[in-house]
Amino acid sequence: MIKMITLNNGVAMPTLGFGVFQITDLAECEQSVLTALKTGYRLIDTAATYGNESAVGKAIKRSGIDRQDIFISSKVWIQDASYEKTMASFEKTLDNLQTDYLDLYLIHMPYGDYHGSWRAMEELYEAGKIKAIGVCNFEADRLVDLILSHHVVPAVNQIEMHPFWQEKSLRSVMKHYDIHTMAWAPFAEGQQHLFTNPTLTAIGAKYHKTAAQVVLRWLQQNEIVAIPKSVHAERIAQNFATSDFNLSEADLVQIEALDQNKPLILNIRDVNEVYRLHDITFEQ
Repeated sequence: MIKMITLNNGVAMPTLGFGVFQITDLAECEQSVLTALKTGYRLIDTAATYGNESAVGKAIKRSGIDRQDIFISSKVWIQDASYEKTMASFEKTLDNLQTDYLDLYLIHMPYGDYHGSWRAMEELYEAGKIKAIGVCNFEADRLVDLILSHHVVPAVNQIEMHPFWQEKSLRSVMKHYDIHTMAWAPFAEGQQHLFTNPTLTAIGAKYHKTAAQVVLRWLQQNEIVAIPKSVHAERIAQNFATSDFNLSEADLVQIEALDQNKPLILNIRDVNEVYRLHDITFEQ
């Protein structure tokens, strides 16, 4: 069984889910999500800018699983930041996913009029159309500013999180506000040879597990939600098979020592990233 966590508003959320970032072939995305659901995943994470919400919606319908048993997370992109645009984007997201509510809705980036987006999301949350609201990629300063400027505290902050970038300082601030961490790129997109890392593989060998499975177990034991992505049925199943062992305290200390204290994939404060991300457009 996948461990559940309780968000700061009382909503239960699985600690392991299935992500669909960069699965651009819609047929492949639909089949991958269907495979994940049949494997046992009950958390699916997508986003408007991924361009595959409709494939996710089709897979959920095809699965035959009751909607209330699936935790669906999606996000509003920079070009739809503002109160009015977020309201419109949210309705498109519901249409794409063939649902009348979301379990979790996130601001994708801390750029543009995200305060306007948050006001819209608070209204949608209070109206019962979203069970929990949160953010992505918010560092401590913008996260605290958002909290002090509004009345609903984010339930989740989805951030780059893996053994090489553990965001300890940010997570300390989040803990103060009871905000849960959701890890994107838990395998660091394979950078720095994560899958063959000597520390991770040695730990895995003790439990007959892979380095990837060790990473997912490490996150789950820290109550961090992970959303690994794969289009291969064998890997989807392997990633799911991470609740039948426990890492020791010594294992956890070894993994903590891998932290390089800097992002490998997205430096949210780099001005060049701001320009790049603002330029990304899509059609819902």
